[in-house]
Amino acid sequence: MNVLIVEDNKELAVEVYDFLCNSGYICKIANNCAEALEEFGSNDYDVMLLDLGLPDGDGFEVLQAIRKTKSKIAVIVLTARGELDDRINGLHLGADDYLTKPFALTELAARIFAVVRRIHGFTLNNLSIHGFLLQLQDYRVSFNDQLINLTKKEFDIFQYLVLNKNRVITRLQLTEHIWGDILEVNSDSNFIDVHVRNLRKKLDKHTSIDWFETVRNVGYRINE
Repeated sequence: MNVLIVEDNKELAVEVYDFLCNSGYICKIANNCAEALEEFGSNDYDVMLLDLGLPDGDGFEVLQAIRKTKSKIAVIVLTARGELDDRINGLHLGADDYLTKPFALTELAARIFAVVRRIHGFTLNNLSIHGFLLQLQDYRVSFNDQLINLTKKEFDIFQYLVLNKNRVITRLQLTEHIWGDILEVNSDSNFIDVHVRNLRKKLDKHTSIDWFETVRNVGYRINE
């Protein structure tokens, strides 16, 4: 998942960044409201970790601006302001969770996973599609209890398409989701096509995958 860390305390931001990157997330740091909104407008993030006390404004202003776009990004407010009124205000404005500083990084990781799980509507750690079982935290895919050896990139692509089933996902969206900041990746490359082709070969060994559709000149769609 892509995570935007909005935090002006650079030491804390780097600590969270390093921990989440080591846990398999793709992360970017924004140090103020302006940077946060610019990043949000330029890239497709799954989760925003949002500090309230930012140097150029209040984090609630960022939250309001995001929710006006109808984006499904999960927003977890991270703040030293633990007053009840602030927590209630944040939830009313569209925050998905609220974590008061100081916090344990392991708790933050658990809350991120819980929020994304709730937003996408799946239970426990599993997703299933056409007989395939994806175990999200273990990065495992199996068919009829037979483990399928996928690379990390192949798993991420499969998971993202399943989470967005019945929707066309463009190559640009996949590139951004798997490699992070689209400005740092050549979106015209065939990286995605190569990984999708390899993924299809591995899945097709077990059952027909006519539900894994290529939308010509656009991207891919998994149909349920």
